[in-house]
Amino acid sequence: MTTSAVPAPRTQVTRKDVARFAGVSTAVVSYVVNKGPKRVAPATEAKVQEAIRLLGYRPNAAARALKLGSTETIGLIIPDNSNPFFSSLARAVEDAAAELGYALLLTNSDGNLAKERRNLRNLAARQVDGVVLSSVLFEPDLAELEFDDIPAVLLDHDADTPGFNSVGVDRVTAAKSAVEHLIGHGHTNIALAMGINTGNFMDGREQGWLQALTEAGLPEGPIVRSFFTRDGGYTAGQRLLASANRPTAIFASSDMQAIGVLRALREAGLSVPEDMALASFDGSAEAEYSWPALTTVEQPAQAMAEAAVAALIGARRGEKPEHRTFPTQLRVRNSCGCH
Repeated sequence: MTTSAVPAPRTQVTRKDVARFAGVSTAVVSYVVNKGPKRVAPATEAKVQEAIRLLGYRPNAAARALKLGSTETIGLIIPDNSNPFFSSLARAVEDAAAELGYALLLTNSDGNLAKERRNLRNLAARQVDGVVLSSVLFEPDLAELEFDDIPAVLLDHDADTPGFNSVGVDRVTAAKSAVEHLIGHGHTNIALAMGINTGNFMDGREQGWLQALTEAGLPEGPIVRSFFTRDGGYTAGQRLLASANRPTAIFASSDMQAIGVLRALREAGLSVPEDMALASFDGSAEAEYSWPALTTVEQPAQAMAEAAVAALIGARRGEKPEHRTFPTQLRVRNSCGCH
């Protein structure tokens, strides 16, 4: 059987055009495009796929969403995708979503509550099937999503929030392990470069730092609060060096802050770890390739992302919300004094 000629270019190629060109029914084209519900013989599927390629057919996403009751899209809100940790987290969420046939809409809040709420409104208006949110608040306002019955998962969240699915690590225990490691090197004056959070709540990383010092019988070291950025860390490093109670070691609440601290120390003519030891939190790739390489608490980005996407799908099926805590790992490198 000979196939019909390629139709002249038109505004939109339809499923009927593909069916006519491949010599099959429109139902068969639908089975191929949607990968079911009925199986299609390999030879027939090959003809349909060739017709789709030659004609440049693109399924109507709006019509498909209406038929399935799903846009097959997940929204993701993170503070800053230029931060290597959040960049890797976003990539892991995208990969996990794609494995289940979902596309990803990525937005940034810049750590700003107004932008976070605007992003939530925009995603709700697009009727996404769920939202993965790394919020600036411990208990974010998700009324926009709840009104449209859109499930949400709190990502990079360190405690159970009743009524919500959440995924994260025990920041208190994780930070404590890093500070205890610095104490093990003989440091008794350990500072904290702490990121600023919008909700003004005590971050688990600060709690872990304080617990480690208290249990070791050490005084509370100096604290400088700045943004979770390289520039924020740079400013924190300068202020700690100018402090009357200059520390001998610093725990930074993010790798990006630690990178900024490194610059401040270098500019002051200090060596790491000889003059000042340093440890951080996140476990981004940048921590491994800084100089010296950073001792850091590594969060399992891939496992957290996969759990977040799975929780969204589970919520759509009516499964009860839960909090999942993942273990961290202290990656010991050179900045703390280890070789």
